[in-house]
Amino acid sequence: MTHIAVIGAGQAAVALLARLRSLGFDGALTLIGEEPTLPYQRPPLSKKYLLGELTADRLQLRPRKFYDENGIALRLGTPVARIDTGARTIIVGETTIGYDKLALTTGSRALRFPAVIGGSLRGVHAIRTLADVDALAPEFCEGRRLLIVGGGYIGLEAAAVAARKGLRVTLVEMGDRILARVASPQTSGYFRDLHRREGVTLLEGAGLDRLIGTGHVSGAVLSNGDALDADFVVVGIGVRPATALAETAGIACDNGIAVDGRGRTSAPGVWAAGDCTSFPWRDTRIRLECVQNAVEQAEAVAADMLERPANYAPVPWFWSDQFDTKLQMAGLSTGYDSIVTRRSGDRAMSVWYYRGGTFCAVDAIDDPRAYMVGKQLLQARRTPDPAMVSDSASDLKLLLR
Repeated sequence: MTHIAVIGAGQAAVALLARLRSLGFDGALTLIGEEPTLPYQRPPLSKKYLLGELTADRLQLRPRKFYDENGIALRLGTPVARIDTGARTIIVGETTIGYDKLALTTGSRALRFPAVIGGSLRGVHAIRTLADVDALAPEFCEGRRLLIVGGGYIGLEAAAVAARKGLRVTLVEMGDRILARVASPQTSGYFRDLHRREGVTLLEGAGLDRLIGTGHVSGAVLSNGDALDADFVVVGIGVRPATALAETAGIACDNGIAVDGRGRTSAPGVWAAGDCTSFPWRDTRIRLECVQNAVEQAEAVAADMLERPANYAPVPWFWSDQFDTKLQMAGLSTGYDSIVTRRSGDRAMSVWYYRGGTFCAVDAIDDPRAYMVGKQLLQARRTPDPAMVSDSASDLKLLLR
């Protein structure tokens, strides 16, 4: 009987396992994860779960009976020590597990500050795992001073939750503006104004020199010498792909585990999917950190494992909830050279990105119609007329004709 093992118990893993069974695979399946919990959703961790609006059991991607009914053996709570791709074995604790085919869905890990600049002080938190947020949640008490380092989506989402809970929030961003890596100045400006209206202090162009405190963090010193007081700190400076196992096993990595358009790694019998991978996309190689990629790439890998190959060519999409505002994004704006902004009311706005005259992405803020139309245009590889896009009186759905 063929045995397929999956290392990494997140969104990609569950999607891959479910698709294997739905495609008729009746061999043995084993899911191996280092966290002790059943696989769960990560996006709500910095939003509804941190707010206390969602319980841990509702985070679960599938209930335990799904694994039981589908004959999926669970090995949770123990990290994998080593993979031998030649012998096709996995070392988990004191146990050696053989496999015929292997999928790596190891995800990514939060970047943390080194101890030399205060990263190991108590009260310094990251937001990546359920355990991270369980440790952080008791800190969210009204009136406390929170310092957030990093003006990306995780940092801004944590700031929104904290402000709603009545904390005094300061967010520092080393770049010249929040969301600089992923969005236009117009999108950054919208969320800068939103956070400031809600009482968040934003310090852009502010590098961190070090965190300070004796045992427990008490503040920070910025690169310009300014000092800030803080009762606790959230570090939101990004993630890195979890490639250590692959690298030790001799599997090629390039900003993630390098896979081809079918999810195959450089090692025979080994595939990879999700945040941990980089893959060919149009004329470049990219790595995506989003639910859509984790699910769709994992499903493509499952099909390829069962010899039903199809190249993976996604239209990336993302979202972020901050206060009562929803940002929906489709496509990749990297390398854009022009933008068109469209207003659709007092709050709704969309930013349309063009690269070399070709439409490449859209940010839709409280504007689900703009998101829907933009995503469909990207899927069809069609470029809308910028003049029509910018005309707020025009019907966007006409662009789909």
